[in-house]
Amino acid sequence: MSVKPAVPSVGTLMVDTSRRDRVGEFRGVSGPYWSLRPVTGGTEWEAEPEDVRPADPAERLRAKTARANARSHGALL
Repeated sequence: MSVKPAVPSVGTLMVDTSRRDRVGEFRGVSGPYWSLRPVTGGTEWEAEPEDVRPADPAERLRAKTARANARSHGALL
């Protein structure tokens, strides 16, 4: 019997280990899945909660830097 992970707050940076450690912003729960959104904008994706973990400090810094760079280039976020 597996223990379900606690649902994070909206906006928390999370890592989807099933997608080569892709970092996304937690957006909410959709049925049995968690919805994540790329930090540089784009289409949300759904992940199994068991495959998602909080981003560590280095991953958060890389994500925030990527977001700032995208904004500086005029990307819509």
